Amino acid sequence: MDNWKVTIPCTLAEAQAVTEAEDLDDAAFGSPSLVASEVDAYADPQEPGSWAIHGYFTQKPEARWIKRLRDLVPSADGMKLKPERLPDADWVTMSQSGLEPIRAGRFCVHTPEMPASTEAGVRNFCIPASLAFGTGHHNTTRGCLMMLDSMKRRGHIVRSHIDIGTGTGLLAFAAMHLWPRGYATASDIDPVCGPAVAENAETNGVALGQSPGALAMFIAEGLDDADLQRRGPYDLVIANILAGPLIDLAPDIAAVTLPQGQAVLSGLLGTQAAAVARAYRAQGFRLAERLDLGDWTVLRLRKRGVRWLKSA
Repeated sequence: MDNWKVTIPCTLAEAQAVTEAEDLDDAAFGSPSLVASEVDAYADPQEPGSWAIHGYFTQKPEARWIKRLRDLVPSADGMKLKPERLPDADWVTMSQSGLEPIRAGRFCVHTPEMPASTEAGVRNFCIPASLAFGTGHHNTTRGCLMMLDSMKRRGHIVRSHIDIGTGTGLLAFAAMHLWPRGYATASDIDPVCGPAVAENAETNGVALGQSPGALAMFIAEGLDDADLQRRGPYDLVIANILAGPLIDLAPDIAAVTLPQGQAVLSGLLGTQAAAVARAYRAQGFRLAERLDLGDWTVLRLRKRGVRWLKSA
């Protein structure tokens, strides 16, 4: 089986329209898998080239398929698109299956092809390659694991946490290990993440459910979802996504975070950290800690305010 990719620069609105279109999954169009990604978090999302659509085909795309895809992107009118051939293999699995186990604080993350750690006190997580993001090998995910571990070592108490854009569920699992009696919530906009989280939870002995010590998983767009609102507010919000969405979500994350609660944010480049921190400062957060791993940055922010505790 051949694997091919076609990339089309676009605006955010075009990316949303194309990836949500229902008439693209047919044999006459090669049944592509479409993925949208942010190219420049600082650019106006409605400027051409601020986003991109990646169309993945299981055979060399015909010229008429490429034309049909391009016709759905007005800003790409007249643009020459060259399909790129990918390795003759399951490129998602191949890109991750041979990765060495990684250590991040007390956590060891490995794929099924690699051994778990036998070191005392280490919590292993087996996360297979999948369409959902988050095996722990990218510095953004690894940095979040390190930040969460550091918070626990410093004595931070978390009674309720949410992992937004959870992907494989890894960061939610890690937070549950650190604060096992808390209410744990995870959400993602991508429906593929529901089955991925359920499978990974079973593999790693993580309970699913609504009660303390179990993970409640929801497919939701943003934080105005009724289920996410009902389970809030939260002591800790984890969001490993992208700089642009993090900035856009700042008011919503502030609204569901308790006073003195914390947000661990990643998925941003070091050059984007100031803009993200500024957006959250405007919502009542202060920067508590910053961790840089290569080009990537993790921010820990604390929300200002006074939390009133009920007397016994």
